[in-house]
Amino acid sequence: MVRFREILLASFVALAAMPAAHAQGVLDDWASVKLPPPPALKPASVDPRTTALLLFDFTTQTCSQERRPRCAASMPKMKKLLEDARARGMLVVYSVALPNTGEKDMMPEIAPKAGEPILPPLGPDKFLNSDFEKLLKDKGVQTIIINGTAAQSTVLHTGGEAALRGFNVIAPVDGMSSNEAFPELYTAWHLATTARIEARVTLTRVDMISYK
Repeated sequence: MVRFREILLASFVALAAMPAAHAQGVLDDWASVKLPPPPALKPASVDPRTTALLLFDFTTQTCSQERRPRCAASMPKMKKLLEDARARGMLVVYSVALPNTGEKDMMPEIAPKAGEPILPPLGPDKFLNSDFEKLLKDKGVQTIIINGTAAQSTVLHTGGEAALRGFNVIAPVDGMSSNEAFPELYTAWHLATTARIEARVTLTRVDMISYK
């Protein structure tokens, strides 16, 4: 019995002296993960006749200085993008994220005009259980310029799904906002690096978009 206890004790000592095992999941490595280099931004030239500007979930409930200051700060660029699109006769499509919200709740800088469609609350993927794809195809849209808040929700999922459905996706990094920078970073990285999506995505900035 004494001999067995000595062996058992020696085993415990040996185990304690061994190097720590590799982490068993990403949460164990969270603090030590090194961020990849940022994806490159590219200029985007679009044909207004076959392009739609998407302004998703920019409402006073989701985009205020108090609720989401990063979104509120993006409004001047969204206003410029909207003015450029309207001046060229481009299709503009809005959406709301919350029930019982609509045109009256849109951020005033980018308020919709009569006849510009507003999608109801559909969740992060605006194609799911909706006529959104039909709306785009009926208008001859081949390319979308996607902007929205929160980035990791509507921009990530609708933008990725649009690419998988064969649309070209222009994604301005200054048009995807969230509560913090990391969800925007992740969304940009995902759209720019994911197989079958990245080939149809152009990651850009508002001031890098031109019109044919």
